[in-house]
Amino acid sequence: MAHDPLLEQRLADALAGQGVKAEPKRMFGGVAFMVRGNMAVGVTNKSQLMVRFAPDRHEEILSWSGALPMTYGKGDMKGFLFVDPTATPDRRSLDRWVRLSLEHVAKLPSKVVKKAVAKRAPQPKKPGRSTLKPRAKSKP
Repeated sequence: MAHDPLLEQRLADALAGQGVKAEPKRMFGGVAFMVRGNMAVGVTNKSQLMVRFAPDRHEEILSWSGALPMTYGKGDMKGFLFVDPTATPDRRSLDRWVRLSLEHVAKLPSKVVKKAVAKRAPQPKKPGRSTLKPRAKSKP
């Protein structure tokens, strides 16, 4: 299943509205928005909003309307939640989740984004040059 492009655009607009430069990155079958190299918010392949926030606020935020636990293995991932799509029908409700994430990400150190290095193509050999080592001359 593909992610919801409308939700992706709404997230991009909400981040821009907060004055944040966010880089979209394909992840988990959806799109995550990276802020200073850190994942902030995203949309999953099931079209759910994914939000990152301070782990010490997990229980509080889990009680918010529309918050759904993000589980991995046996337990909840502290500091990450899914948000039911019906909980963000308008810009104001979406902005609340985006601000929550940006508050946390602003406290994280910037990560250096590694750019993929393209492999260099082998250089053509110059004519007239051999790559073989010269043979040692034998004594007569």
